[in-house]
Amino acid sequence: MIILGALLMLAGFLLQIPVLWSIGIVLLVIGVILFILGSIGRSVGGRRHYY
Repeated sequence: MIILGALLMLAGFLLQIPVLWSIGIVLLVIGVILFILGSIGRSVGGRRHYY
C-alpha cells in the first residue's frame, strides 16, 4: 500500500492530475499507519503482521 501510494503521488505530480495526488497521499498515510501498528506487534485486521 505504501508503494502504491507513492506511485500514485508520483503519477499525479508528473501528469498534473490532482485526484491521483490526493489518493496517493491517503494510501501512503494509511500504509504507514498499518506498517507501524504491525511492526509494534499489534494485530491489524486479525493478523499479527501486516505486509
